[in-house]
Amino acid sequence: MARRAAPQNAVPGLFAAPPPRRAIHDPNENAFSRFIREEIWAPEKLPGNVSIVTGVVVFAAGVFAARTWGDILVPA
Repeated sequence: MARRAAPQNAVPGLFAAPPPRRAIHDPNENAFSRFIREEIWAPEKLPGNVSIVTGVVVFAAGVFAARTWGDILVPA
C-alpha cells in the first residue's frame, strides 16, 4: 500500500503550531532595552540563558566555599 505524504507546511499532529510572534516596535526603546528583550527574555533563548546563569552561580559558590573553608580542606 502506498503511503501518502503530508502537506508541505504541515506540523506533527502531537504539537500545535506556535502562535505567530508579534513584532514589538517602540520608537522610544533604546538599544540596551532592545537587547534585554530580544536576547535575555526571549522564550526561545531562555533555556540557554538559565544554563549560563546556573554555571556562573555554581562557579561563584565554589570560589566562595574555597575561600571560606579552604583551610579546613588542606591538611596541616
